[in-house]
Amino acid sequence: MVPTWRHGIGLGLFIGLIFVVFLVFEQDAVAPTIVDIETVQPEQVLVPEPPKIIELPFGGTNLIPTYRFVALYGSPTFKSLGSLGEQDLEQTIARVKNLASQYQPLSEEKVIPTFEIITTVASAGLTENNDYSQELDPATIKPWIDRAKEQGIYVVLDLQPGRTSFVNQVMQYESLLLEPHVGLAVDPEWRLQTDKDRHLVKVGSVSAEELNQTSNWLADLVAKNNLPQKLFVIHQFKQSMISNREALDTSRKELAYSIHVDGFGRLSSKTETWNVIKTGLPNNIYLGWKNFFDEDKPTPTPEQSMAQVPKPWFISYQ
Repeated sequence: MVPTWRHGIGLGLFIGLIFVVFLVFEQDAVAPTIVDIETVQPEQVLVPEPPKIIELPFGGTNLIPTYRFVALYGSPTFKSLGSLGEQDLEQTIARVKNLASQYQPLSEEKVIPTFEIITTVASAGLTENNDYSQELDPATIKPWIDRAKEQGIYVVLDLQPGRTSFVNQVMQYESLLLEPHVGLAVDPEWRLQTDKDRHLVKVGSVSAEELNQTSNWLADLVAKNNLPQKLFVIHQFKQSMISNREALDTSRKELAYSIHVDGFGRLSSKTETWNVIKTGLPNNIYLGWKNFFDEDKPTPTPEQSMAQVPKPWFISYQ
């Protein structure tokens, strides 16, 4: 058959159709690749926020040797146990601030007014849990802690554990110790070691191991919750009150360690006790001094208290 002009048109249409199909196919094949390239987002790297710095009510995160402390000691529940409970809360605030102000001219460091609250009270008789210690409800102490924070006052919870251990008792007050301005004091005088021991009959004692367990628990609490440094105060007036004292662990930066010398009587007798207790003191321990309004004869003045060598960092009044 001889090709005609109609055959030429048909052939052209056929070739054009093939070209159009080719273009469409090529676009369909390439387009997804172009879209994928345009819509890919760079991977986002999450940078963790730095931990929030919790400061003390009076500034900073370190205690000793940045500050010195002057405290009223006692119980808000048992008024006969010391000067802290002899008046109501607002009067106690005024009294401790006045007392601290008397020490400021004698210290290059800022002097912080302080409450030392007897939180577990040694009992002469058997208590409900058979440990010869009355544990105060944290709710009883909380108003004092809250008001102290508002007034720039530090608080130390004092434990007299009887037959139980310091570390067992301190756990009951974790909620209070989570406050940045609340530290801990332990008093071995009231730590009974045997079933035959009784308060006010025999002076109690504690091992360095138990003290280390307690201080490490407290230091871990500080580290875990990003809290400022806490005071860890150990009361002592006889060498026998702490067995193996040289083994005390005072390495935790979360704590400021203090041994508080509790002797009473005439100033010469108190100074003699001070000199005995400070002998062979482990490293990184700051000494404290205690005055008694009734038992001392007479109560030492701020000048006499600060004349001790070295100068005490924590002075309390019972």
